[in-house]
Amino acid sequence: MSPTDTSEKNLESLIVQSLISEAGYVEGDSKDYDRDHAVDLIKLLEFLLSTQPQAVNQLGLDGEGLKLQQFLARLQGEIAKRGVIDVLRNGINHGPAHIDVFYGTPSPGNLKAAELFAANVFSVTRQLHYSKDETQLAFDLCLFINGLPIATFELKNSLTKQTVEDAVQQYKRDRNPRELLFQFGRCAVHFAVDDHEVRMCTHLQGKSSWFLPFNKGYDDGAGNPPNPNGIKTDYLWREILTREGLTDILETYAQVVQKKNEKTGRKKLEQIFPRYHQLDVVRKLLASAQHRGAGKRYLIQHSAGSGKSNSIAWLAHQLIGLERDGKTIFDSIIVVTDRRVLDKQIKDTIKQFAQVSATVGHAERSADLRQYLAGGKKIIITTVQKFPVVLKAIGDEHRGHSFAIIIDEAHSSQGGRTSAKMSMVLSKEGGEKEAETPEDRINRIMESRKMLSNASYFAFTATPKNKTLEIFGEAYMEGDDVKHRPFHSYTMKQAIQEGFILDVLKNYTPVDSYYRLVKKVEDDPEFDTKKAQKKLRRYVEHNEHAIKMKAEIMVDHFHDQVLAKKKIGGQARAMVITSGIALAIEYYHAISNYLIERKSPWQAIVAFSGEHEYGGQNVTEASLNGFASNKIPETFQDEPYRFLVVAEKFQTGYDEPLLHTMYVDKPLSSIKAVQTLSRLNRAHPQKHDTFVLDFFNDADTIMKAFEPYYRTTILSEETDPNKLHDLKADLDGYQVYNPQQVEHFVNLYLDGVDREKLDPILDTCVATYNEQLDEDGQIDFKSKAKGFIRTYGFLASILPFTNAEWEKLSIFLNFLTPKLPAPKEEDLSKGIIEAIDMDSYRVEVRSSIDIILEDKDGVVDPVPTSAGGHKPEPELDLLSNIIKAFNDQFGNIEWKDIDRIHKIISEEIPAKVSADKAYQNAMKNSDKQNARIEHDKALQRVIIELLNDQTELFKLFSDNPTFRKWLSDMNFLVTYNEATG
Repeated sequence: MSPTDTSEKNLESLIVQSLISEAGYVEGDSKDYDRDHAVDLIKLLEFLLSTQPQAVNQLGLDGEGLKLQQFLARLQGEIAKRGVIDVLRNGINHGPAHIDVFYGTPSPGNLKAAELFAANVFSVTRQLHYSKDETQLAFDLCLFINGLPIATFELKNSLTKQTVEDAVQQYKRDRNPRELLFQFGRCAVHFAVDDHEVRMCTHLQGKSSWFLPFNKGYDDGAGNPPNPNGIKTDYLWREILTREGLTDILETYAQVVQKKNEKTGRKKLEQIFPRYHQLDVVRKLLASAQHRGAGKRYLIQHSAGSGKSNSIAWLAHQLIGLERDGKTIFDSIIVVTDRRVLDKQIKDTIKQFAQVSATVGHAERSADLRQYLAGGKKIIITTVQKFPVVLKAIGDEHRGHSFAIIIDEAHSSQGGRTSAKMSMVLSKEGGEKEAETPEDRINRIMESRKMLSNASYFAFTATPKNKTLEIFGEAYMEGDDVKHRPFHSYTMKQAIQEGFILDVLKNYTPVDSYYRLVKKVEDDPEFDTKKAQKKLRRYVEHNEHAIKMKAEIMVDHFHDQVLAKKKIGGQARAMVITSGIALAIEYYHAISNYLIERKSPWQAIVAFSGEHEYGGQNVTEASLNGFASNKIPETFQDEPYRFLVVAEKFQTGYDEPLLHTMYVDKPLSSIKAVQTLSRLNRAHPQKHDTFVLDFFNDADTIMKAFEPYYRTTILSEETDPNKLHDLKADLDGYQVYNPQQVEHFVNLYLDGVDREKLDPILDTCVATYNEQLDEDGQIDFKSKAKGFIRTYGFLASILPFTNAEWEKLSIFLNFLTPKLPAPKEEDLSKGIIEAIDMDSYRVEVRSSIDIILEDKDGVVDPVPTSAGGHKPEPELDLLSNIIKAFNDQFGNIEWKDIDRIHKIISEEIPAKVSADKAYQNAMKNSDKQNARIEHDKALQRVIIELLNDQTELFKLFSDNPTFRKWLSDMNFLVTYNEATG
């Protein structure tokens, strides 16, 4: 008996046998391949003769003469012009005849269409000799449909010490893209495969060929899960490339799309083939919607840069014809995006994928939507900003229809009020009814706030918040807790490991700023410490000298570390993140001036909203840049622009693969940090890393922001609706209002009375608030009122029950809260900026670090329902002390008196630690291990005591683990040996 064959040839045989015996393919022969026209001529003629004999006779294709050559030349020309996908879908016209070269998926019950589909010849050819000039060259496998090549394969086997990467390199190095078979559009896809991974490419371009992963993912990361029934990658030929599976891809996913540069007018063709996670999520959503019908909710957590626009487009145009029990499930598909940059991108993408442009409408105004629904437009695209206006105007004749609402970036698109308006307009109940009692109207409002029973929601986001998870996520039990998770996830971890997006936390470099302020007034006034510290930080960071210095660091770094190292083949761009419009304009001028000073050929662009006063005149981004605002994305791709200075704009939803470096001078945390830094992660064939230079935040803050979204994000527990009972009881207890006032106000409001009849009720309650509550009571009441409104507005959309008292109180508080005056708060830090001056300023770029995220599911806590508070007492201190504390915190860290530091470390610290009572007891009454624990606690206390006098030492001990360990080890050795002899 011979041992198992583990060679590459064996993998080839395994795939071929599976396709033939399980997937309905037939085996082709390399000698049947016509190298002049890149077709399997035998299989093509076999198909045409069996399905269209009349056309074959009419065109004279049953011989080997001139007419056949003319037909093949026509076929080759059409594929070169339109691509093989379009030719398969639509056939070709030749002479007097139309020739179909493929028959698609038959509709249920259509026997003739089923027969034609069965007549398609799916074939697989081993070792295909493809070249006219180098006839010995062959690749491992080629799939054909009716003689037209669809997919090529290079196979490797890890057991023979070759991997998928070797297959990729073989395509790049040995497969000449000028060969007819490898030219653009000739094949739908090229696969590099081994027994662990699959990668794909849609356009071979030699060394520039871009292979993307086509893997299932494993443990929220790259690769594929263990397969108990065979090789890890056999899903490719057993699931994806079956006759039905491949037909579905060619009919509804694969596409040649046209991209146009709006500025230059240049057009570029790009061939699209779905990645595994895109195919998987769309197919699973369609199957679930078909099984469950309308009225369900789905949350899709797909990493930024993972191709959500295409996934949304594929989902939208396939939801149109989705049927259940012979009836269409959804009358209209509404795509809502919060990202203005993506609005046009999604519209264009859907139009190209849908193939029938008449089905797609872009609603700029409410009239557009009304017209589209009446005119039979099936997909309507709008922005969330326009959505409430659009929905308000839908006529009664459109209510009661079924809707699929696809929400892009769900966390920001699903505001409570917008959601309520959306639901009210689309709901079956519709508008006002005759003879409604106040109770009827209350119930209608409550139902309108709920997620609609006649709409399914498909919410896409990379960073789901707790509210998003609870509204759209799938509920499941874990112990006694009800948790929520996404329906489908393609995680940041998997996208990074697969190389589809870049890890923006590598090469994260914090920048320390050091300044020294001085008092410029003779007296020593008192100020509120916390507020003063914030003002001082803002004063220093916004100081003209500081901005100039940081701008020079940015420009020098970009030239010396990014451009000089030819990042992204010398095409790299940088973004500067600022904390406000004024600062963005200052940075824009500082960077522009320094670029001129350096005689640099590059320029900057500034981006902010609206008009702003600068230098005594009003300016806009267009007046500063010299071109229209809507041209910024395209212009930034062109020379000589390399810096984009932004205030809020372009921090979310901006997709620019050439963006390599980010300079941050703004506090970032939570989702905002993830979204902002993720602008850098878009992949590009020549992009291998990114760089963040952060003047404001530290690594710990950024790490905490990213951790919940590295893997699948889980909601730890559901929001407890009983919290609303507690909040209502607390609010009622203040007696600012009484139940009769709430009831009377709500009835008047629902009856649509004049405003003057509502205000007296509210004003009476405001008077009670002012006269009966002290300052802490006012703060607590107003905070709890806002908390009630926020929590009820969220819970009302998802609770399975209704509560009229909550609804009434919510309506009442929505009007009362804005009328409640905020407690007067004197600014006890006023005037501090006029009393100080900046003596020195410097910045120090620290070492670049890689922030490593913990490899576990991200967990977010539920929507907070607690509210209330009190006014904090200001902490007053002398100006001299505030300046000293500020300088101690941000001042020069270099040792000013090395001899003094040496004495503190060698004498004072050991003496103080030895005198610590807890440490003394541990040394006398316990073992060495417990003594060390008490020593470290004592050392920590001593270091904290040194904070005011020895800030440099304290900072080094806190920030430098190596120094901290050395000092701790040394001090313990000295003190323990002295005490124990």
